[in-house]
Amino acid sequence: MLETILLIVSVLLIAIVLLQSNKASDAGQIITGGNETLFQNMKERGVELFISRVTLCLGILFFIISLILFLM
Repeated sequence: MLETILLIVSVLLIAIVLLQSNKASDAGQIITGGNETLFQNMKERGVELFISRVTLCLGILFFIISLILFLM
């Protein structure tokens, strides 16, 4: 039962990570010199905020379920 839940959480976690916006491309601007937008304080809003929170919750759930299965 717990293995099935872990599998579902894993697939959802992979899908939600793939839906996130690509923040790594902004970090690549350090090399090219366009870093004025890199250190701006940009808040996530709307869908981005929701996706970030779902990712955090799924990650924590994945960790807890994995730990429980490891200790059993």
